[in-house]
Amino acid sequence: MLDYHVHLWPHAERASSAQYRLEELAAYCDRAEAAGVEEIALTEHLFRFGAGRAALGAFDAAEVDPDLRSRIAGYLDHHATADLDEYVAAALEARAAGLPVVVGLEVDYCPGRMDAISQLLAGYPFDVLLGSVHWLGAWLFDDVGDDLAEREWRRRGPEDAWRRYTDALEELAATRSCDVLAHPDLVKVTGRRPDASLLAECHERIAAAAASSGMAAEISSAGWRKPVGEAYPAPELLARFHDLGVPVTTASDSHGPGDVADRAGDLARLAESAGYTSLRAFRSRAGVDVALWAGGAR
Repeated sequence: MLDYHVHLWPHAERASSAQYRLEELAAYCDRAEAAGVEEIALTEHLFRFGAGRAALGAFDAAEVDPDLRSRIAGYLDHHATADLDEYVAAALEARAAGLPVVVGLEVDYCPGRMDAISQLLAGYPFDVLLGSVHWLGAWLFDDVGDDLAEREWRRRGPEDAWRRYTDALEELAATRSCDVLAHPDLVKVTGRRPDASLLAECHERIAAAAASSGMAAEISSAGWRKPVGEAYPAPELLARFHDLGVPVTTASDSHGPGDVADRAGDLARLAESAGYTSLRAFRSRAGVDVALWAGGAR
C-alpha cells in the first residue's frame, strides 16, 4: 500500500521548519508502517513556498468580486512562508536516512500560470507531482465552513460549480504538468451534486482527461473526514478510471501525522472492487506499478 498525499502542516497553520526534522518525518513513516503502508509521498502545497507563490503571479487580480479577490490573496500570502529548497533537502535527507519517502508536491491548478510553475519545478528532483483544483477563479470552494465560500455555493449552485470544476480539471490534465490527479471529485466536498445526467457527464469527462494525459488518479480517504462522508472518487468515477486504463494511487491527504495512512485498508478494498490489482508508484516522475496488497494487512 501507498500513501501518496501527505502534508507537513495543518491547513490553518503557517509552515514551520520544525516539521522538517528527521524525527518528525520518521513519525509519519512509523504510523504508515503500522497501517501496512510501505511508502509515503511528501506532497506539500506549492503555494506554501515563497517561490511557488511568486510563480502563481497575480492571477487573482482578474476577479471582479472584491471579497473573493481579497480572500484568496490573503489566504495565499498567509501561507507562503516556507522555503522550497529547504523542503526538498529535508525530504532527500529523510530518504537518504532510509525512510520510505518520495519527494513530491501538490500543485494547485492556476490558469495561465502552469508554464511558469513547470519551469520552476523542473530544477528540482521531484518523484511525483499531484495536480489539484482547489479554487475556481478566486473562489476557494472547498473551504468548508467559511461564510464566503458558502455564500458562493448558494449563489452559483452545484450545476455551475461542477461544470467549472470539470473544465478546470480538463485544462489541468491537458497541460501534462503533473503525474497524479488528486482527489478527482473534490467538488463534492460539501455533499452538493448536480442532477444525475450532469454528474455522469462530469465523471466521464474527468476520467477521459486523466486517460488522455497519462495521469494516474488518486483514491483518497480525505472525503470520509469531510461533510460528503465518502472517499474520493465516487465508485462510479473510479469504475470509469478503471475502464479507461487509468492507474491509481492511494492517499490520506493528511495534514499532520494523525491521519497518515487513514483507512488504508478501506482504500485498497475500493481499488480492488473496481478491478485494480496494483498501484502506481513514482520515481523521478516515472511511474512503476506495485502490488496493491504488498506487505499490507487486509
